[in-house]
Amino acid sequence: MAGKGDLLYAWTTDDELRAKAETGGAVTALLRHALESGMVDGVFAVRKGADVYDAVPALITDPAEIGGIAGSLHCGTLLLPKQMRRCLLATEPNMRIATVLKGCDVKAIYEMAKRGQVNLDNIIIGLNCGGTIRPETARTIVRERLGLDPDDVVKEEIDKGKFIVETKDGQHKGISIDELEEGAEDLLGNEGLGRRSNCRRCKIKIPRQADLACGNWGVIGERAGKATFVEVCSEKGANLLNSAVAAGAVATEPANPKGIEIRGKVENAMLKLGDKWRERYFGALGEGTERLNKIKEQTSRCIKCYSCIENCPICYCIDCSTRRDYLVEPGVIPPPFMFHLIRFAHISDSCVNCGQCEELCPVEISNSVFLHAIQTELEKLFGFHPGEDMTPPVLALVDERAERDRLAATGSDQIFDIFR
Repeated sequence: MAGKGDLLYAWTTDDELRAKAETGGAVTALLRHALESGMVDGVFAVRKGADVYDAVPALITDPAEIGGIAGSLHCGTLLLPKQMRRCLLATEPNMRIATVLKGCDVKAIYEMAKRGQVNLDNIIIGLNCGGTIRPETARTIVRERLGLDPDDVVKEEIDKGKFIVETKDGQHKGISIDELEEGAEDLLGNEGLGRRSNCRRCKIKIPRQADLACGNWGVIGERAGKATFVEVCSEKGANLLNSAVAAGAVATEPANPKGIEIRGKVENAMLKLGDKWRERYFGALGEGTERLNKIKEQTSRCIKCYSCIENCPICYCIDCSTRRDYLVEPGVIPPPFMFHLIRFAHISDSCVNCGQCEELCPVEISNSVFLHAIQTELEKLFGFHPGEDMTPPVLALVDERAERDRLAATGSDQIFDIFR
């Protein structure tokens, strides 16, 4: 029987499923078992759309369709919890869900849970993640650096520090991520052809806040490529795994001690790389007035499309303060700097560095760099680490709607009785 803290190799017992799935098909088998056993009503995951560069959110309720999910696409940059909230939980809040998330997704789902947007009763399978690449960037890499037709690529992965693709005719080619990112300039310059900037700065490579943390790091020997490394992170995760093993859907064995050591070295190397990129990006911003002026200069391109707000997992207010005439003058493009200051004040303590505000900005403002820089400074000051557990964020001292109702009823602007 598996228990919290166990480190295992796992694989599906279904030969047909194993042939289709990656690294032994353990995650796919676990999801299918969760559906078949009635543990969940649906699986919310990523499905490949038109091609490998097109990640599409999918709700699956038929176990037979589980083989069609993609786990995660390194060239797909969705933030799944926000999509889950928008597409599903708003209309079916009581639906029991199993979902597959990378590190920033797991951080986001915790912060959304604190804000009453999702619940953590759902089963969360976390995936080790070395980063993602924007679809258009991936196409450029394939065409210009690998000499292939991007439309011929049927499979992609980031493994052992390389971006690797497979074409329709079975051809494999790869290139070092370091080579792609080497020579990338600072914040305001060319960022090279590698991972997204938030992925370079990320330090949640193995999402242990999930119920199970899964991936291929540390799978060695005869199991290499044929099994998934599974870290059991909660009793809920142990129950799912044990149920699947008892049903004969999944087989497991203790992880190879040498593989555990290798996994740790891979993770530590990526954490150090994250520190290096943080120093580089945040250093390019400068400090104090210099930083403020650079942010003002970059945000002066803003067209006030609200994409950064609509797609942020931390933004949840129904009545957004940026739409209040007395705070942000309406009809002005670019909007006054107060528009951005409101966002920074509201969410910077809880920024999970998912990169959606930057990824979806039509004028390519480096929003995630600004917010992440502020968040890390607040982390040093207050010790709050967003997205790691259910600890309330620094600024989440009141429920906004309840507080606004109280203020309207009393006419008082005294939010806290500090003398009580």
